[in-house]
Amino acid sequence: MQKLRFHTLDVFTDSPFSGNPLAVFTDADALPTTLMQQIARELNLSETVFVGAGQPGNHFPMRIFTPGGEIPFAGHPTIGTALLLSELELLDPQQRGALVLEQRVGPVPVQLEGLGAGAVARLRTARLPEISSSTLKRHEAAALLGLQPEQLVADPVVAGCGLPFVLLQIRDVAALGSISLDLSLWRRLLGAQPVSNLYCFSLQGGEAVRARMFDPANSIPEDPATGSAAAALAGYLAIQAAAPGSYRLRIEQGLEMGRASLMLTRVEVGPEGPEAVYVEGQARRISEGAFLLG
Repeated sequence: MQKLRFHTLDVFTDSPFSGNPLAVFTDADALPTTLMQQIARELNLSETVFVGAGQPGNHFPMRIFTPGGEIPFAGHPTIGTALLLSELELLDPQQRGALVLEQRVGPVPVQLEGLGAGAVARLRTARLPEISSSTLKRHEAAALLGLQPEQLVADPVVAGCGLPFVLLQIRDVAALGSISLDLSLWRRLLGAQPVSNLYCFSLQGGEAVRARMFDPANSIPEDPATGSAAAALAGYLAIQAAAPGSYRLRIEQGLEMGRASLMLTRVEVGPEGPEAVYVEGQARRISEGAFLLG
């Protein structure tokens, strides 16, 4: 009987039982795609990661699955996997502070700082922000979320750094907290659209942001922390600023779920637009186990 070992972590937090849960299989070279998807569906976490054998220079192939399918890039799997590989001492000690996780979106460089409970991982997105219009109208978005149109600050927009999201700016935290997604209306308005995940956010002044993310298409009713969406939002807001500089956000997510998460972002903008997008956070290893196959 084959034992397929895995670890779970809580990501974008320094405390157990908060943040976004993640499962990582660190020896997944021989696994077929069908089995990876079955395991992700069995675990039923927002994402499950399968890591292949490391290559020189701390390059590791990895694949990311939601319960509903494979995705090309995600933030909390990248941060959690990087910190786990370091904690398990699977990195080349000569290059312990840097690694590259090869994802479907392309190579994602990660920088590690610190050791143990205080360790931080910072990813740089493989792609720069891309922005487009959304098929969703403001009044439709409001109805979808159980809000009034005036509780949305602007028309919906699609943005992403390798994984696109519909961004919805909500007027205040009270409105953000009161969101109740109408699934039947979501199916009618967005179910057949290529981009149907919703990242709802409220600007709190300065660098502070509160956010919620809903992704019914991938069997994620609500996500406690979404690093890829944080990158999309950071890139979008930096572009809206329309001036060179360094733009930072402190994004809190998951509070309405009782799983407080913290993501820090930075976007470097030059004369021609965004030049780099970074997302950083912490993680705590929670458990280890094995699937019994055979």
